Amino acid sequence: MWRAVAVFRVLALAYAVGVATADRDHYTRPGLAYALLGVMAAWTLLTVVVRPRGALLGIDLWLAAVLVLATLAVTSHARVEAGAATLPGPWAAAPVLAWAVAGGPWWGLGAAAAIGAADIVERGAVTQTTVYGVALLLLAGGVGGYVVRLAARAASASARAARLEAATEERERLARDIHDSVLQVLALVARRGAAIGGEAAELGRLAGEQEVALRTLVAAPMPVVDARGEIDVRALIEPMAQERVTVSCPATPVPLDRARANELVAATSAALDNVARHAGWQASAWVLLEDDGDAVTVSVRDNGVGMAADRLEAARRDGRLGVEQSILGRMRAVGGSATVESIPGAGTEVELRVPRG
Repeated sequence: MWRAVAVFRVLALAYAVGVATADRDHYTRPGLAYALLGVMAAWTLLTVVVRPRGALLGIDLWLAAVLVLATLAVTSHARVEAGAATLPGPWAAAPVLAWAVAGGPWWGLGAAAAIGAADIVERGAVTQTTVYGVALLLLAGGVGGYVVRLAARAASASARAARLEAATEERERLARDIHDSVLQVLALVARRGAAIGGEAAELGRLAGEQEVALRTLVAAPMPVVDARGEIDVRALIEPMAQERVTVSCPATPVPLDRARANELVAATSAALDNVARHAGWQASAWVLLEDDGDAVTVSVRDNGVGMAADRLEAARRDGRLGVEQSILGRMRAVGGSATVESIPGAGTEVELRVPRG
């Protein structure tokens, strides 16, 4: 877009020089006219080399307005009233396009209004010619800025699609490698353990559970981050389902910004790890994902052995900060909350709540 503005500026400069050369006999101060054209040429060269931004954008717009008004100093008032072209001609539209590219349609419209006001002051009245010129400037600024915004969104979507395609290809390659190696070994351990019996059967059962979990993980769809930086939490929670872990999610997407979603999923995974380590080998767990609009909540409940009411406090005093850091700390870090309720012999329930915004 900036290259297009630069090309337009160069072509408009050539047009202004051609018009000035053709009308040189009608100028009252031809030397001043060519001096101003020299300023236009120098500024054009600068903006081709250096992209206008910040103060340069303001100078660009100011210079174009001054050059439009300077037409009164190089030609007679009668020619101005007769509708003669301004000294910069279409070159004055270049700052309008530059502002549209830099800031979007509203910036473009504002710059067009400024140049249009200078044109009206130069003419001394609102004529059909000035209305026509101002309308073209407003169209160039507004439509140009809108096109720039559409192009930026399209480029962003294309980049996201390319990243997703690359990640999908890598995921498929890893899935093939895992299927040909790790999954085959886990399936073999599960079969041999069941055949041997005894403690080996329990090891075989665990290997079978990990095989199912790993197959679910590699087969799960890639979580997609949308244009607002949000991700559907369901895509991260659903792969946690295993033989003894039941996951329930809403039928509609549960969007949450990526940072909060990652912390929520990490805390959920930590809660399930605690179930596997402390609830007993026969314990089952249930994960429930809820979306109430203002916040996203994940509940992890198990039917294990539970724990005493003062166990977490005792763990803190002893310096064992697993739950404190991996669950409670993660939720506090993203402005959320976590509660842990447990009854000895009746299981444990962990509720994780993350607000939006």
